[in-house]
Amino acid sequence: MSPVGPERRPRPPVGRSPRRRYPLTLRRGAVRWERQRPTWRDARPSLIAETLKRAQARPSGNWYVVGASRDLRGDRPLGRTVAGRELVLWRDAEGRPVAGPGACPHLGAPLRDSPVRCGTLVCHWHGLSLDGGPFAGWQPLPVHDDGVLVWVRLDEAGGEPPTPAPVVPVRPDPADALTAVYTGFGVCEPEDVVANRLDPWHGAWFHPYSFVDLTVVDSPAGAGADGAEEDDGFTVDVSFKVAGRLVVPVRAVFTAPEPRTVVMRITEGEGVGSVVETHATPLGLDDRGRPRTAVVEAVVAASDRPGFRAARRMAPVLRPFVRAAAGRLWRDDLAYAERRRRLRSTGRFPG
Repeated sequence: MSPVGPERRPRPPVGRSPRRRYPLTLRRGAVRWERQRPTWRDARPSLIAETLKRAQARPSGNWYVVGASRDLRGDRPLGRTVAGRELVLWRDAEGRPVAGPGACPHLGAPLRDSPVRCGTLVCHWHGLSLDGGPFAGWQPLPVHDDGVLVWVRLDEAGGEPPTPAPVVPVRPDPADALTAVYTGFGVCEPEDVVANRLDPWHGAWFHPYSFVDLTVVDSPAGAGADGAEEDDGFTVDVSFKVAGRLVVPVRAVFTAPEPRTVVMRITEGEGVGSVVETHATPLGLDDRGRPRTAVVEAVVAASDRPGFRAARRMAPVLRPFVRAAAGRLWRDDLAYAERRRRLRSTGRFPG
């Protein structure tokens, strides 16, 4: 036995065994939580910090995730604050997304409380109508609906050269996938959320209710890496817990395609091509002057198993369970992200 824990043989790549009839595996030879191999030597602060720095240097085109596409409806607006700017979004008569300032240009009434009639937003204070075009000083903002998430472009807040569309990760076709979007909020900055996701080593230690048998089999080269997203990822073998000893083993790769996004993509095992996208959107300062960030996590799951078609038909029933699972993880991870922000703000963060 090793002085730091039990010796464990590396697992073979997940996807090279014969395809099983069912995706579940009965976990054998389970290692107790306190007996698993410590990962603190591998999770080097400098490696995480360098990977985060390279992610922050990638262009975003000034695009910010606002929320789920399905939350943007044709009968009522969606009000959000992004990077300290009050916004309102709705769909026009053709179903296209519209975005702009959240204050009525007449006397500043909150447009998020106003109804949408035939694609036109009608201010409930004096009846001023906005059809999505410029009017009386109200200027629309670039908006993009990728079928899962809605993005808005804020050039003044981003300060980068703008792009016509956001950096949307490659994902399964939403029409053939099971999609669910979770949103949580924390007193932290986007970098604290992204740094959390660029530390896969904490998964089985901090979230034993969801992950077991986690091994990071490849990580970025560090300061010498060229910074390209595809060469700057963490490859992880991990089993998702289902119930008892039933698990789903997969191989996944974590990458950061832009400063506020981390994508986990399954590359071997059940659901190849499925992604979990974590987007960190700055909201602004709270009443105590602290930064607040929204975590918008999109699960886009796909499978070629016949039973998956039935799962997609049950999507309205399954989505709350997927969101609840994401919420449990993020209650823990946001607590850490908030702590990281506090330590950084006082100069006490390690590294």
